[in-house]
Amino acid sequence: MKILLAVDGSDYTIKAVNFLITHFQWFKDGPELYLLNVQLPIPPGIARHAGSLLGKVVIDNYYKEEAEKVLAPALELLHDHNILFKSTYKVGDIAKEIGTYVSENKIDMIVMGSHGQGALKNLLMGSVTTKVLATAFDVPVLIVR
Repeated sequence: MKILLAVDGSDYTIKAVNFLITHFQWFKDGPELYLLNVQLPIPPGIARHAGSLLGKVVIDNYYKEEAEKVLAPALELLHDHNILFKSTYKVGDIAKEIGTYVSENKIDMIVMGSHGQGALKNLLMGSVTTKVLATAFDVPVLIVR
């Protein structure tokens, strides 16, 4: 079984990691665990100017460094419990990138923490969790709060 853990660096992600750690035995033969962080892109106008001033390499390094900061606490917990995983990051729309990653890697289940912003805020602004649920219609999503 392939499990994708969506990592956003929040306390909710840590709760999801701890949930997986404590329930890892549920999965026969231990699942393949994938961690994914999605960095929001720099707005196009700013990116264009920043790219011309700083260069693509600097911007790419920025995304990489930010992703590494976000992934670090989850990676540390998993290392401490000797759980093997693969981690990566993408840049783009969070729900879309998660959906693409799920399809490309034949993921069987998504695990993510939910911020639980409430129905009204979710209705007005939407939430990543809601968008992932809509995008990943053929893959179960385990939401940890």
